[in-house]
Formats: sequence, C-alpha cells, structure tokens
Amino acid sequence: MKIIKTVSLLFCFTMIYCSNILAIEKNNAPWGHAKSLDLEYKPQKLLYDLTTGNPKELDNILDRVSLLFKTYDSDVFDSSIVVIIHGDAIPFFTIDNYVKFQKRMQRANSLTIGSSIEFRMCSAAARVMKYDPTDIHGFVTMVPMADAEIVRLQNDEGYAYMR
Repeated sequence: MKIIKTVSLLFCFTMIYCSNILAIEKNNAPWGHAKSLDLEYKPQKLLYDLTTGNPKELDNILDRVSLLFKTYDSDVFDSSIVVIIHGDAIPFFTIDNYVKFQKRMQRANSLTIGSSIEFRMCSAAARVMKYDPTDIHGFVTMVPMADAEIVRLQNDEGYAYMR
C-alpha cells in the first residue's frame, strides 16, 4: 500500500512538473510576436566601406549590395551604391588572384553591369601592398585615398555610410 501511495505521489508530481514545462514552452513568447512594417524605400545614395579579407564577409556585402539595389527597384537614375575597397579586401580584386576568387569577382563585376553600383579602390593602400592599377580588375576604379573618398561622398555628395 505504501508503494502504491509513493508511486501515485510521484506520478502526480511528475504530471504537475510536466504540465508546468508545457505551459512554459507554450508561453515562451511573453512579449508576443514581431510585427512587420510594410514600407517602400525610395532610392538612396550609399557607400559600403569594404575592408574585410574574409571571403564569407565579402559574399555578405555583395548580397547586401545586390538586395539593396533590387529594393530600390533597380533605379539607375536615383540610386547609387559605391563600394570603397581598401585594407584586407584589396587582394580579392587583384588579377593574380582571379582563379582563387573567380566566382566572387564575376559576381562583383555583374553587379556593375547596367546598374548604378560601382567599386572604387584606395590607390594608396594598393601601392603599400605593391599593386598598381594594372594589377586590379577593370570594373574597379582607383581613387587616391579610401578615407578621403568616404568623407567626400558623405559630405559633398550626400551618401549614407554602410559597413
């Protein structure tokens, strides 16, 4: 009889414990759920500061640039996206690394065709790495200094900064 009471008591505690766990799991959204805003974005002028040497991060930037251009309805007149390349990102865009980064560079080049997306590289940083314009893919435009170009685009031309 004592065993039956003990088993019954354990069963009751187990049921109470399990029902509490289930209640917690059902209510694991105490603040409700996120709301979606239905917004339309007008075309903008943006610059991306690209310094990463990580191929996956480069892929992420290329994805974001592409998606943003599509979000702006591929408007080549009112939108402009400039990717400023400097630092560890420079080797991706060198001709001697073409085979290694071929798909990424084909993708980057394709973003510039029929669009208002541009890639600009810091000449000063490229020189420090022993690259000159003949070492860089033809879809890239060289600018004297990345930092000065970023400041110029923001202050003189109204570009928003993205990282």
